[in-house]
Amino acid sequence: MKTGPNRTVRCGSLTEGYHRNLAFLISFRKRNLRSSKSLLRNCPFLSPAITGYTSKFAMISTESDPAETSSPGPRSPSGQPFVMISVTEPVKMGTGVQSYISYRVITKSNMTEFEGPEKIVIRRYSDFEWLHDKLAEKYKGIFIPPLPEKSAVEKFRFSAEFIEMRRQALDVFINRIASHPVLRKSEDLRTFLLEEEERMERIRSIEAGIFSKKSSDIFQMFKDVQSKVSDVVLGKEKPVEESDPEYEKLKNYIFELENHLAETQKQAFRLVKRHRDLGQSLADFGKAMKLLGACEGDSLGKAFSDLGSKGEILSLKLQKEAHNLLMNFEEPLKDYVRAVQSIKATMADRANAFRQHCELAETTKLKEINLDKLMLMHSERAREAEIDFKESKADSEEATKRFETIVKTMNEELVRFQEQKTADLGLAFHEFAKGQAKLAHDIADAWRGVLPKLEAL
Repeated sequence: MKTGPNRTVRCGSLTEGYHRNLAFLISFRKRNLRSSKSLLRNCPFLSPAITGYTSKFAMISTESDPAETSSPGPRSPSGQPFVMISVTEPVKMGTGVQSYISYRVITKSNMTEFEGPEKIVIRRYSDFEWLHDKLAEKYKGIFIPPLPEKSAVEKFRFSAEFIEMRRQALDVFINRIASHPVLRKSEDLRTFLLEEEERMERIRSIEAGIFSKKSSDIFQMFKDVQSKVSDVVLGKEKPVEESDPEYEKLKNYIFELENHLAETQKQAFRLVKRHRDLGQSLADFGKAMKLLGACEGDSLGKAFSDLGSKGEILSLKLQKEAHNLLMNFEEPLKDYVRAVQSIKATMADRANAFRQHCELAETTKLKEINLDKLMLMHSERAREAEIDFKESKADSEEATKRFETIVKTMNEELVRFQEQKTADLGLAFHEFAKGQAKLAHDIADAWRGVLPKLEAL
């Protein structure tokens, strides 16, 4: 099927340019940490997690893409057009099952469309969900930044640690949107950042009413899905999928990446738990040693008390490092597990677009054959068939264009994802190693300090 002067899309193949992008992605994965540090210096928007995983601000330049500008940091815009966003001050609202956490979302800007130098609105998690879903609906092919998951366990839902982790993740979410060259121009983002709470609630309520389905419609939808699945299972209909081997390699890479990231995140959480458990054990040990020292008295008692004090000090260091591991290592890994799931959602959109492209192309071909037959027969139905064919052809061309756009956008997004992943995870692992080295040094120094007193006994 021709889609332009020099361009052809066939079912089972990718549009031109994909192989070049994939080759770049594969080579990019092999770059070392020096490249990620260079990215961090030259492209500050690629990593909203630069400081302690969460970025407090994002600058949006109206002149050029963030990765192409050499503008100063977000805290010193120096007169250039900018937007800075932060998610702050989580507060519990309501009681019982109706309770939730609200956040202050602060937007600072010198751009006229943002209605003044500073705008503060109150948002809850469902408002962030609304923004995510609107962007996912409108921007097919773009990897929409992931939201943090909800806590299904009531006792953890309002714990200080969970609330802070969610606040950080929401801060990262909104700043990634604000630093994206396409998403940052979304009217839905402006609505989220600027509309007062009542207006925001009204917008969501109206949309919920427009898109809600009647129960009979939902029942019919489930029947259609069940019928479709049955056809595939029974072999009546085979799912239409892209068969390009390079795209298969990419899909395999994404699935493997998700599995390995999830396993690494699981082991990182075990490290957090190990540090916490060891810290608690040292606190209990220190308390017991100090009591033993008080019982003994003299030099032996003092040595025991000093040993107990060191244990308590090290306990605090371990608890602090456990918190740092959770926020700055385990959470970024979890965030990238979610990010890969966003890529898989985009792949599903691409698969749907490809299937529609192929089905409409086949339907159009059949209608063209039928039209030729009717015209040869000088049938009265030829005029009606011609109109039907033209409508089908227009739909087919639109479906092809939609698929091509998703492929092109997805290729660009993959490059952005690899760059940002290199920067973010490179930083996270660097901070992890640095924290572990410092902790080991502090532990060694602490125990080494009590050796002379113990040796003198």
